[in-house]
Amino acid sequence: MNWRRPAISIWNIKIVDIPLSGYNFYEKLKSWWTQSSLCNAMGMIRFMLPCLFCLENCKERDRKISEEQSHRENNGGDERTENLASRSNEQSEQCCGSNGICSHEVLRDGDRDSASKVVPNKFARKASFKLSWWCKGDQSDQHKHDIVSFERGNITTAERSSKQISLKWESQPQTVIILTKPNSTSVRILCAEMVRWLREQKKLDIYVEPHVRAELLTESSYYNFVHTWKDETEIMLLHTKVDLVVTLGGDGTVLWAASMFKGPVPPVVPFSLGSLGFMTPFHSERYREYLDSILKGPISITLRHRLQCHVIREAAKNEYETEGPILVLNEVTIDRGISSYLTNLECYCDNSFVTCVQGDGLILSTTSGSTAYSLAAGGSMVHPQVPGILFTPICPHSLSFRPLILPEHVTLRVQVPFNSRSHAWASFDGKDRKRLAAGDALVCSMAPWPVPTACQVDSTSDFLNSIHDGLHWNLRKTQSFDGPRDT
Repeated sequence: MNWRRPAISIWNIKIVDIPLSGYNFYEKLKSWWTQSSLCNAMGMIRFMLPCLFCLENCKERDRKISEEQSHRENNGGDERTENLASRSNEQSEQCCGSNGICSHEVLRDGDRDSASKVVPNKFARKASFKLSWWCKGDQSDQHKHDIVSFERGNITTAERSSKQISLKWESQPQTVIILTKPNSTSVRILCAEMVRWLREQKKLDIYVEPHVRAELLTESSYYNFVHTWKDETEIMLLHTKVDLVVTLGGDGTVLWAASMFKGPVPPVVPFSLGSLGFMTPFHSERYREYLDSILKGPISITLRHRLQCHVIREAAKNEYETEGPILVLNEVTIDRGISSYLTNLECYCDNSFVTCVQGDGLILSTTSGSTAYSLAAGGSMVHPQVPGILFTPICPHSLSFRPLILPEHVTLRVQVPFNSRSHAWASFDGKDRKRLAAGDALVCSMAPWPVPTACQVDSTSDFLNSIHDGLHWNLRKTQSFDGPRDT
């Protein structure tokens, strides 16, 4: 039975990479959309809505070009072709920008009127922003387009783009949520200081967790302006109110922040107050300088993909009767728990059999989680913006079982066979453990809602700095210059 749920992410939306001249762009995208699974519609609508305006422009452009061609059939082919190509390029640039990528607006509440002004809705006041490609000047070698060309039967492709994603505020942020590492005196002191500064200097509305608000009010009644939430229903609506998330702690605090948002996630600014942080590039001592720059924008961000997991029990009547979805930023782990027997797991990729895992377990990791449990189990370190899923065995009873990196669009199914000697246990970012009995299956695919984390420099520099500082990657003494030499 086909349990595949194709991954949806910003990487899959390559709308503007299709050459617009002489090509019916609207019909191509419409065909692609209708062939997609209907269950993707709700997940994709947030990313697709900003491009509907582009679609209508392209459709209208094709209609006008067709009319102009019919009216000018006898007025010279070369001149007509040049005019049409020129008009196509101009409209493409107006619609999608000079860099050839459509700037998507995400996490925006309210509508726009005919004058393109933000009209806030009655529920919340949200800052709008745009995501776009950034590179070091138009003359940089990094200024590339991902275009596949077909010339004279030869398939060629331009160099893959290495541009940095940039976020630019279109309206001033109004609301910030601060999430802190628990049971830390230094974090509690910094949180109180930051709340006061953001309120007095930046005039922002501030949300904190209920227990943090209680601690602040115990310290002083000055913090009465701080907001919090009462139940899970209010937590589910936080993304409609909050413009920016600030975390004070380590990677665990970032994971906790991501777990609070079951759908879209506001931009996250992670400050390093933990023991080891691969996702926390900002130092707390300079928080005023960093936050001032981020609130003004633009800022470089890293889109950290998440996995979307469902548990399907053996007694389920169909593939839609599931437990979940459960979103993970680092990894989902299937292990043998307290059993002394080997874990026996059958693994499928888009319904194609992959392998049978016999060992302590299996890790399905995002690229952001490649420096966590997967790394300890022998997996590779992968740049967080590489869209993929890491398939890493835990202590396999096989010398040839090497880790894999699979493309982001696949759906993985891990099932406990009926001949297994014991149950398996699944944990999601290290918590929420679930028992998997014989016949139960875990289905994982890429979630449509990434976690956008702010960069101190850029995505690549922050990643390399984290593995140098956190892991002392490839640190050794330099070979002495004196000694035997080639003659």
